[in-house]
Amino acid sequence: MARRLRFNGTGSGVNGCPAVHEDLDTGEVIIHGPALTDPDDIARLRRLGEGEVPVVVPRELLIDFGPKEVTRVPDIIGLDEFDRLFTQFEHTAWRLETRRRYASDEVTDTYAQFSRGEPLNWEGVDTEWCAERREQTALGKRFERVRIVDNPPTPGQLYLLDNARRNSAVGEDIRNLWRADAERLQLPDEDFWIFDSRLVARLNFDEADNLVSVELITEPVEVNRYAQARDGAWHYAVPYEEFAAGLAAK
Repeated sequence: MARRLRFNGTGSGVNGCPAVHEDLDTGEVIIHGPALTDPDDIARLRRLGEGEVPVVVPRELLIDFGPKEVTRVPDIIGLDEFDRLFTQFEHTAWRLETRRRYASDEVTDTYAQFSRGEPLNWEGVDTEWCAERREQTALGKRFERVRIVDNPPTPGQLYLLDNARRNSAVGEDIRNLWRADAERLQLPDEDFWIFDSRLVARLNFDEADNLVSVELITEPVEVNRYAQARDGAWHYAVPYEEFAAGLAAK
């Protein structure tokens, strides 16, 4: 079925190239212009897929004739695709954890030990996950987290403070930040991973603190917003050993 295309405009004056069209049904934007042909330039492009043709257009063309109001459709991915992000990224995976509890923690044997007041034994827990983390960090990749903590901490937050021993042992850098400081920094009240400063996976939870979906965000302005939150949180967060020692001293 042929697309219903609307001609938005051209910046070339008379010859009609380059130009912008918009699909009236899907909202997709179609741009045509002179092809990028220099082999050295093409070699520098990242993630150019088979069959894709790079074109060169003036920045003003997008400003003048690109859609001005866009309703973003959430890009919800499956858990298998989410898992693959942790081996496909190139240098840094960074997480912000903001919740007071996670339902998935409370069904584990270690949480049962914690609830009984027993010392937690992380030996042999999640061996496949631990092996993957070690493999990725051995490649020079970094895994970093900031966990927001209430004052006083909730049971779930105290459990994760102990859990940081396990995560740190497999190569993660875990830090903590008081919620009051997070609010002062105006950090988003949401959980997310940011990969290589270009891709965000936002974790959506229900009212019972169950993870219900993972939303992929690649729009540069939105990714930059999360990257700014990451930079602020990482600057003020405290390594978990120091944070735990300070909490114990109280």
